[in-house]
Amino acid sequence: MNRLLIVFSSVISIVFVSPAILAQATRPIKTIIVDAGHGGKDFGANGNYEGGLKSHEKDITLGVSLKLVNELKKRLPEVNTIPTRTTDIYQSPPEKADIANSNKGDLFVCIHADAVELQTGRRQIGTRQETRYKIKYSGKGKRKKKSSTPYTVAVPVYEYYKIGCGRNGTSVWLFAAHKTSEKLKALMRQEGEPEQGDEVVDDSYHGAIKEDSLYDNMDFSKPEFQMMAKVYAQRYQEKSIKLAEIVNEEIEKTGRSSLGVNQRQKGIWVLQATKMPAILIETGFICNHEDELYLNSEQGQQEMAESIANAVVRYKEQMDAAKNGQNGLSK
Repeated sequence: MNRLLIVFSSVISIVFVSPAILAQATRPIKTIIVDAGHGGKDFGANGNYEGGLKSHEKDITLGVSLKLVNELKKRLPEVNTIPTRTTDIYQSPPEKADIANSNKGDLFVCIHADAVELQTGRRQIGTRQETRYKIKYSGKGKRKKKSSTPYTVAVPVYEYYKIGCGRNGTSVWLFAAHKTSEKLKALMRQEGEPEQGDEVVDDSYHGAIKEDSLYDNMDFSKPEFQMMAKVYAQRYQEKSIKLAEIVNEEIEKTGRSSLGVNQRQKGIWVLQATKMPAILIETGFICNHEDELYLNSEQGQQEMAESIANAVVRYKEQMDAAKNGQNGLSK
């Protein structure tokens, strides 16, 4: 009974102090995680279409992410900007999430390149001679006989090839709204732990983390704090949407096709497993010739990195304004 009263009073306090909770949830951005998608044995998408550069997504993401890290370090020297990888190595999604969570990131920016399934074309490249037989029958009944006369014909020879896609542009992706419960699980489970049916909980993680913030001192194993966790999961979704919108605006300024803010119905695991606002940027379509050229060029990668950095700086300014009571989130 006493336990129920404690839980009930805690829930009531959470409900009535929610504005204060949200204010404290607007933590200063001290650490930004930049993730270069794929890597090593995981090549990602490729430009294997006729006339393409045959480039690999893993190389594009690394090039853009390293330039983004440099831009953020120059423009936000007070912030610790951490890349998940700086070389061509393989990291599983759980490893990437673990890097972000173990470094207590305040923002997770994942760099990718998009692609669609390519159509196959064919064209005639010559002919070859093929022997065929003309069948003829003579006689009737038991005297019926079959004879064949060979003749040659020219048969076309075809080659097959992949046709580059017509889609192009940059899009920004979020963890899906209906997957907010998965973000909540990330708050309450060991960092980077993948889902495989019912999650295995590491009890050592559920003890309070000794740091000087409301969030870091929550024990999410207690029912009274599980509701609090839901507040944070929703807050992360709101922040992710805000950052995604700003990135989309900055992409528009470059003159590139900006495809807006999107959510995959099946979700994006690494975004749901990170305990912070998180977005994934599909920088362009590697199967589109113009986009592939752009994403493999130093100029294109630098422009993309600067656009994303501009967005992160704007986002941080708005978060700082919100923390100082200037209603920065409404901008």
